[in-house]
Amino acid sequence: MSGPPERDLDPEELEQEEAFDSSSQASSTQTSTITWINWFTSLPGHDYFCEVHEDFIEDDFNLTGLQSMVPFWKEALEMVLDVEPEEDSSKIPDVSIVENSAELLYGLVHQRFILTKAGLQLMVDKYEQGHFGACPRVFCHATHVLPCGRADMPGVDTVKLFCPNCGDIYAPPSSKYSGLDGAFFGTTFGPLFFQTYPELLAAPFYASPSTSSTQPSGERGFSPSPSPSRIGGETFVNPNPHGGQKAALGRVYVPRIYGFKVSERARSGPRMKWLRERPERAEELDLVDRLGRWKDQVESVPDGMGGKGSRGDDDEMAGGGGGKGALFDDEDEVEEDEEEEEEEEATGQSTSAGGAQQPQAEIRQVIHPPVPQRAGVGGHTGGRR
Repeated sequence: MSGPPERDLDPEELEQEEAFDSSSQASSTQTSTITWINWFTSLPGHDYFCEVHEDFIEDDFNLTGLQSMVPFWKEALEMVLDVEPEEDSSKIPDVSIVENSAELLYGLVHQRFILTKAGLQLMVDKYEQGHFGACPRVFCHATHVLPCGRADMPGVDTVKLFCPNCGDIYAPPSSKYSGLDGAFFGTTFGPLFFQTYPELLAAPFYASPSTSSTQPSGERGFSPSPSPSRIGGETFVNPNPHGGQKAALGRVYVPRIYGFKVSERARSGPRMKWLRERPERAEELDLVDRLGRWKDQVESVPDGMGGKGSRGDDDEMAGGGGGKGALFDDEDEVEEDEEEEEEEEATGQSTSAGGAQQPQAEIRQVIHPPVPQRAGVGGHTGGRR
């Protein structure tokens, strides 16, 4: 018997079937090509991450020291690299434990990857596109910010955002970043990023477009908002090739009461000028020493005078006389200095006590000199005269 005759399909039905087959194949191919890293970086609140190259993770040298910090190390590494788990992995009670370990592992590897040339390039692309957000400070005019951490060890603090214009850090504006550990970016990434790309860092000086020679020096840099074409100020070329090359936004908020400025000498007066003010020219940076004092005032005081601004104070502040002017305030060094001061005080007290007893003994000898012993009476002294 012959089978039923084949039904001729319409051209439209053929096109629909071909389109359905191609879409199903594309969807299956797209699903199969999504890796764990793609999935993890696409989650809400993970847009600060960049995609770490698998070659970087497969290199054992880049994972040095992380095995002791990540529980279920082997299983977490296999999950990040999309490796099929072995039979022994069935002993793990819950898969969510491995997922948490995989997230921790990827975050710590991410901290190291963004310090490489490839990682910096990926992060600078995200920075220029504004993926990390803008500075919440009004006078920074929506300057792009960079994620950073306050510690290199996980579990210390959440991620923060660094503004290269005002030089301060801020909390992310959205609560979806509240659980993102700052150690996944670390403390080195921010400074290294702007040393690698100095054209994105603000210059350390700022000249207001409305600054004139007739304007008092105390009011410079606090003019109304400059025009958008000159928003960075007039002087923005930094002669230091290793410093910030971007035009600085140096305007500072000035509080006023009925139109009058609040005095800076008042106890409740503004202090923002001291924190945000920048010199107007790059040459002014060479007029102060490393402690922020005017060089001409320091040189005008003779050596050994011990007055304010003398070189003796400079050496004392730099050498550790009280810890002033130190670059880093290490707690260990502070404790050692305190112990040394306590020992010196105890030694000084004992010395002063001994020195006080000796003059008293000499005074007694002058007022009441000892009487010589009489002959024939051994070991007996006469009375006082």
